[in-house]
Amino acid sequence: MKIGVIVAMDKELQLLLPLLNGYETSQINGYTFHTGRIGKASIIAMKCGIGKVNAALGTATLIDNFAPALIINTGVAGGTGGNAGILDIVVGTRIAYHDVWCGPGTEWGDAAGCPRYFHTTQVVNSLPCLHEGDTVKHGLVCSGDIFVSDPEVVAHIRTLYPDVDAVDMESAAIAQVCYLRDIPFACIRVISDTPGADDNIAQYQNFWEDAPRHTFQTLSLVIEQLTEQL
Repeated sequence: MKIGVIVAMDKELQLLLPLLNGYETSQINGYTFHTGRIGKASIIAMKCGIGKVNAALGTATLIDNFAPALIINTGVAGGTGGNAGILDIVVGTRIAYHDVWCGPGTEWGDAAGCPRYFHTTQVVNSLPCLHEGDTVKHGLVCSGDIFVSDPEVVAHIRTLYPDVDAVDMESAAIAQVCYLRDIPFACIRVISDTPGADDNIAQYQNFWEDAPRHTFQTLSLVIEQLTEQL
């Protein structure tokens, strides 16, 4: 099984690459791709860069050049003061934009020609490793081109999506490309901080120092259980 794994930042990539066995690198359209294996799966890992445009371009380049059977977006996300706390893993079962509105006659979050919610693949969401313990949450992830740190921004997003569990800057763009290209998509994010908290920035900075590497090992378990089903 060929799986594309996309992260946004170098810090995330450095937690991901040690999971790959015997990987090689290649450059395409300014992106670096790391091809190797996790268990029985062939993995194409990449850093797309921060934000929706970078995420969309990186995803399209990966799909066009490697034709993966599945794309997984992983890395960090901000909490919303709701169901998921710091170091919890959020499995995005639905993905939406919190900063898109195309005018009268459309709902907030509707990207032209696409649904308001992008639904991720149940093949991944139903895996046993994503239903163990109380630190794995399943829910809505919302994306937009802003690092959310203002409590008023969090409150605004929650008026649009009261059940939002995490916010990031890439997942919806990756989901949209996968939707348009008919590629199954999964989103697994780790909560790094709580936007709007008094120590929001400190939480985010300390997370990178204290982040347990085993949290990112969840990806290995996902891929292992996926390949066992084949």
